[in-house]
Amino acid sequence: MLKLLGCGMILCGCVGLGLWYRDQMDGRIKALRSLKNILELLSSEVRYGRAALPECCTHAARYLSTPFDEAFVKIGRRMEENTGAAFGEVFREEMAEGLASLPLKEKDREDFLQFTNRTGYMDSQMQLRALEQSMELLKGTEEKLSQEYSQKCRMIVGLGAMSGLLLIIILC
Repeated sequence: MLKLLGCGMILCGCVGLGLWYRDQMDGRIKALRSLKNILELLSSEVRYGRAALPECCTHAARYLSTPFDEAFVKIGRRMEENTGAAFGEVFREEMAEGLASLPLKEKDREDFLQFTNRTGYMDSQMQLRALEQSMELLKGTEEKLSQEYSQKCRMIVGLGAMSGLLLIIILC
């Protein structure tokens, strides 16, 4: 009886691990979409609001959800204080906490923050181009992951169940 209960626990644990990996992959795709939406929001603020990126952060904060709304408000405040720090540095520092909580890879974070390397331009067209390049990188990654999602999810859960069965066979 205990042996059967132990086998059931092992199988449930392995299937649960497979489901957790599937949720991580789904979370990464959703996080990429939200980052892409943030860049689209900033780009529309620059294009139609005719504002510079530091000013756009304050305006965009009201349209964002947690933790990004708080980070954007902090970015706007720090840029208004005019401490001499560049916008790119301030943006990276304040967004680090919010990005760390998302199930993203380091490359995804760098793709999102790439536009901050070229924000010293006063020309709005150059700022827009930098935002669009970051958006294109995130969009490419999101599309690739979305295409692979259904196949990989079935495989991940299946492998979890198979590994559980293999452990049961080895231990019994």
